[in-house]
Amino acid sequence: MVNVHIGLNVKNLSESQTFYKRFLGVKPVKIKDDYVKFLTQKPNLNLTLTQRNKVAGNQINHLGIQVETKEDVLKHKERLEREGFFAREELNTTCCYAVQDKFWVTDPDGNEWEYFYTKQDSE
Repeated sequence: MVNVHIGLNVKNLSESQTFYKRFLGVKPVKIKDDYVKFLTQKPNLNLTLTQRNKVAGNQINHLGIQVETKEDVLKHKERLEREGFFAREELNTTCCYAVQDKFWVTDPDGNEWEYFYTKQDSE
């Protein structure tokens, strides 16, 4: 199995653990006093959270999960809205030289995540 690994520094481990449990729809596979690990299968993701005293600014432009259809985007948007997230929707938007349908949510440390479907390339 091949997993993408993302390690994020977080200010409040408990708050971030709750966010990512709801965002990813899975429970953590490992929990320590200063560390939490999530593994997902769709997408194959190894996400770790490490408690830090100071986390300044959003050093990552954004993170995203690319899905296969617009219906998948809407399914995940509805799921996260049921979880109480505010999802900022962008349909038929041009981004990264492509026309996409997407929505965004923001984690407790200001990292933006998008679920997106790419319709076609653009200039």
